[in-house]
Amino acid sequence: MGLALVHGRARAGVRAPAVKVEVHLGGGLPSMSIVGLPEAAVREAKDRVRAAIQCAQFEFPTRRITVNLAPADLPKGGGRFDLPIALGILAASGQIPRETLHDCEFIGELGLTGELRPVDGVLPAALAAARSGRRLVVPEANGAEAALATGLEAVTARTLLEVCAQLAGRKTLPAAVAPPQRPGDGPDMRDVRGQAQARRALEIAASGGHHLLLVGPPGCGKTLLASRLPGLLPEADEAEALETAAIASVSGRGLDPACWRQRPFRAPHHTASAVALVGGGGEPRPGEISLAHNGVLFLDELPEWERRALEVLREPLESGVVTISRAARQSEFPARFQLVAAMNPCPCGWAGDASGRCRCHADAIRRYRARISGPLLDRIDLHVEVPRLPPSELRPDAPEGESSAAIRERVVRARTIQHQRAGRPNAQLTQSETMAWCRLGERDQALLERAIDALQLSARSMHRILRVARTIADLADSPHIATAHLTEALGYRQADRGGDLQAA
Repeated sequence: MGLALVHGRARAGVRAPAVKVEVHLGGGLPSMSIVGLPEAAVREAKDRVRAAIQCAQFEFPTRRITVNLAPADLPKGGGRFDLPIALGILAASGQIPRETLHDCEFIGELGLTGELRPVDGVLPAALAAARSGRRLVVPEANGAEAALATGLEAVTARTLLEVCAQLAGRKTLPAAVAPPQRPGDGPDMRDVRGQAQARRALEIAASGGHHLLLVGPPGCGKTLLASRLPGLLPEADEAEALETAAIASVSGRGLDPACWRQRPFRAPHHTASAVALVGGGGEPRPGEISLAHNGVLFLDELPEWERRALEVLREPLESGVVTISRAARQSEFPARFQLVAAMNPCPCGWAGDASGRCRCHADAIRRYRARISGPLLDRIDLHVEVPRLPPSELRPDAPEGESSAAIRERVVRARTIQHQRAGRPNAQLTQSETMAWCRLGERDQALLERAIDALQLSARSMHRILRVARTIADLADSPHIATAHLTEALGYRQADRGGDLQAA
């Protein structure tokens, strides 16, 4: 009786649970069956495996072959099990040594010629293999991604025959090598002319991890400003970068190993659906908010977005995770992103402009603004008006703005203060931490309460104002929140003043 065990990895969200591929050769008419909740791509593996084994000049057993993918209640999808199934058949039939399989894990899709083709979700599998202490064998095209996992011995192969030669001791497979990191040469704040208040708001947002809304007429530089935010953020540490890279790895859209340390900037079009934002599908995959994890999500033309698509952002903005539930499975993806939204002040875009060209009546402006719900606006910390610049500030010989590198130095100092105090950015402080670290003096507390009453703000808005004030104080290297810090934070809640924004 022939029996062999090969180790592999499934894909479940951003996790890579272990799968034992058990292959049994028994008596009876020649056949091959795969059990253990295989999806269509896995069931089709028997045809790919048969052709690959024969093309590699091995004998395909003419016996009853049963392949069990354990645990049996975990759904298995994709072509990632082709290589372990083929190796299990060869080991069970005595064509390769079984004992060499015990300390290795295998992932890869097989072509009919025995060629190993890349699969998605290799990085989570590599991280899990490193924790298990086993080596990992992957297709050559996945080698750079697998090499990102520290403490892992990963090797690459081009064909099934090469893997078998390694297991038989006739060949040594090359180690997976991570590519050199490509320098982050993104857009620089030096290109932004004028807009002192918006530049200040970007610095505050980067320092505390706050969400930002930019309101202004067409062509005033809202998109230009938003695209500069990633360059102001501190460099991601290894844990953050690996978490973000793992999401990109399982998304099916590919991971560039040369850019895995760079913070993501996602800017979906306003026609994107709710599923495109949060993720989904029969086999759940991450959406735009998860692909922006530890980075920036930019939503331009905010009132033009479908109302349902915007409302799904509410919970992730608070919790930092999104859970996708289906009848057969549930997947949780991290979604701790910074939201930067941009919008025009009215349907024509020119309300409040000094040119007086806006002809929108008050009801049209109110309907336009009502497309964005109050609870969503409530979750955005900074509301900033971006005016149209005079032509004199756009001349080629006009002075350049401060560079992103100079601003990032102040941002890093402020973030260091926050991590020493609470272990996280101010925007992520809990309610109890906010009360402990954002205390006000008696006069400032009375000022805040009068502002809350006048603007009819919620308790959530009050806490967000306090966190923004704490960030402003950190930028000023002040141990306490002063009156100037609080009043500046209150000034960034202009969208809570209802019609004042349109009348400005």
